[in-house]
Amino acid sequence: MNTVAIIGGGITGLTAAFRLRQQGVPVTLYEAGGRVGGVIQSVRRDGFLAECGPNTILETSPKIAGLVRDLGLEKRRMYTDPAAEERYLVRGGKMLPLPSSLSKFLGTPLFSKSAKLRLLAEPFIGRAPAGTEESVAEFVRRRLGPEFLDYAIDPLVGGIYAGDPAKLSVREAFPKLHALEQKYRSLIAGQVLGARERKKRAEVSKQSAAKFSFDEGLQVLTEELGRQLGDSVWLGSPASWIEKTETGWLVAASTHGRVTLNEHSAVLFAGTAHRLAQLKIVARNAPALSGLSQVYYPPVASLVMGFRRKDVADPLNGFGVLIPKVEKFSILGAVFSSSLFPNRAPAGHVALTCYIGGARNPDLALSAPDELAALALKDLGRLFGITGEPAFEHQFIYPQAIPQYEVGYGRFKDLMREAETKCPGFFMAGHYRDGISLGDSLVSGHDTAARVAEYLSSQKGGVQKAKSEVAALA
Repeated sequence: MNTVAIIGGGITGLTAAFRLRQQGVPVTLYEAGGRVGGVIQSVRRDGFLAECGPNTILETSPKIAGLVRDLGLEKRRMYTDPAAEERYLVRGGKMLPLPSSLSKFLGTPLFSKSAKLRLLAEPFIGRAPAGTEESVAEFVRRRLGPEFLDYAIDPLVGGIYAGDPAKLSVREAFPKLHALEQKYRSLIAGQVLGARERKKRAEVSKQSAAKFSFDEGLQVLTEELGRQLGDSVWLGSPASWIEKTETGWLVAASTHGRVTLNEHSAVLFAGTAHRLAQLKIVARNAPALSGLSQVYYPPVASLVMGFRRKDVADPLNGFGVLIPKVEKFSILGAVFSSSLFPNRAPAGHVALTCYIGGARNPDLALSAPDELAALALKDLGRLFGITGEPAFEHQFIYPQAIPQYEVGYGRFKDLMREAETKCPGFFMAGHYRDGISLGDSLVSGHDTAARVAEYLSSQKGGVQKAKSEVAALA
């Protein structure tokens, strides 16, 4: 058996490669860049630890904990400080805690009395026809009312997708929310009854899942995956085209400026949708994937800023804050980085991570570095009472950050399924298909590795059966 080619060295590709290797399947991982990890990158400087991409992993599935265990990283794993669970939303320019219980919800000034009363009608609102595709905004406005859209769902969508609820598809971007309505008719009833089903599957909702990182940031995970994969990882090796053969697949990759052709038993693409659109597939009946270039990835700027503790009036007790579009801030929100984990800032200092851009303000993300810093400092100062200059600053710009599962996104998933059906041995996985969170991508890599292994087993069985039939005829 030849190796399995994995194109893309982010968390999905690394996880799939590791799981296949565990099953005795040899792999070759082609990574275009000079390092593995994709958007996961942790930078230690001047006593601060800056996460350029995600800050935590949600432990929604036992597959996530299983990967940490199998990599031998349990002693380096760090769960968020239990005291840092409070989340905030901005209304009227001020941070207000997101209510965590019914009594707190009834007393919160985040929502008006009429908005709270409107919520009582939710269980009595009928479900949308099964074939109807609504935007997140249309769905929430219909079920919960406009105020919950503006001051709860809009900032949530900004925090998760850096997206626009008027464009995202509720069925594609929040499939579990859509499924709750379809199955239980009511979101409130679905939350209660759906919890029982998650318990049976040993899964945890994203709202209640434990959050963790590692002592030196999330890059610990991807570095260890890369280390254990060893020579199976080919850095600086973009794959430009693949071709179906009688026995498997050929992959053309440019390694250190030299194009090589390598034979593989199967191919797993674990990169981005816009890279997939550029991949040439030579196979009978293979559909053109160029349409995937239409998947929108808005730009996002990540800024980590450190301050002297005495220069920040707010105690920063909590996880972070999300900001509704109607509040007209430049930043989408901020994570209280040094409140989540120890050693994210030196003694006497704090660290904050904020994000600018996304579908809300794409042009802002591409501003000059000094302009980005000024925008962030203005908003952070307004929210947290910051009086001094930053003691630390790190910026990272993602020109194409997060795939937007907009209304009509189903056509892209249909195209992917068609490609896999018409091109046996070719697989696709990752954030453009299976969910955009870090945990989603990790589970996607795990599950797709199982699909690849099953395919290889069926191919092996078919060859053995054919040999037996030939022997019987002889």
